[in-house]
Amino acid sequence: MAKPTHVNFFKEDIRFRMHHAAVLPSWILKVIRKQKKVPGEINYIFCSDRYLLKMNRQYLHHSTYTDIITFNTAEEKNLISGDIFISAERVRQNAVLYQTTFSDELHRVMIHGILHLSGYRDKTVAEKKKMRAMEDGCLALRNF
Repeated sequence: MAKPTHVNFFKEDIRFRMHHAAVLPSWILKVIRKQKKVPGEINYIFCSDRYLLKMNRQYLHHSTYTDIITFNTAEEKNLISGDIFISAERVRQNAVLYQTTFSDELHRVMIHGILHLSGYRDKTVAEKKKMRAMEDGCLALRNF
């Protein structure tokens, strides 16, 4: 039996205010359904670089900073359910680096996590290209 559909926002070790928090869940659920998947419980946890680096070392054995780590908690094949940890610091730095707004970069990273939970990977050049195209398509679905 599928878990209830929920999109939750949490924060760890940082002060963070989510803009568009009231409308983001409907956009995220629209993206999941467009992937022909079933939405379950999705938890976004916003944190610092330091917090995410510690998780990266502990769970993935990587000693590098990252903007996102995604943990799939789905118990069924087409269910999208998981914990998505995002470094707000890294997103802010990447927004400057890629010359975009913090909000647009944050939404890109948030949907990047959903795409990982949907089965998309980004290890090879071809996978990265496809992931970027998918992100762009998902960002175009926003209506806010």
